[in-house]
Amino acid sequence: MKKSVIVLSAALLLTAGVASAQTPAGQTAPTTTTTKHHGKSAAGEYGSGAGDVGKGAAGGAGRTAEGAGDIVTLHPAKGAENVGKGAGDVGKGAAKGTGKIAKGTGKIITHPF
Repeated sequence: MKKSVIVLSAALLLTAGVASAQTPAGQTAPTTTTTKHHGKSAAGEYGSGAGDVGKGAAGGAGRTAEGAGDIVTLHPAKGAENVGKGAGDVGKGAAKGTGKIAKGTGKIITHPF
C-alpha cells in the first residue's frame, strides 16, 4: 500500500514538472543571459583553505598510523616510507590550505566592503 502511494506521488510530480516546463504553441522561451563567474568570496576561500588543511592532516595521520602499524609488524622499511609520506601529506595540505586562506585575506584587503 505504502509503496504504491510513493510511486503514484512520484509519477504525479514528474508529470507536473514536465507539463510546467513546456511552452505553449506559438510562444518561444525567453532567452537567458549568461553572467561571468567571479570566483569564490573571501569567506569561501577561507572555508576551502581550512578544508584542505584538515584533509592534509587527516591523510597524514592515516599514513602515519599505517606506518606505525608496519613498524610494529616488523616491516620497518615500509613503515618508515609510510610515515614519511604521511608527513608529506600534512605539509602539502597545510601549504595548499594556507595559500587559499592568504588569497581570501587578500580579497578582504583589496575589497573591504
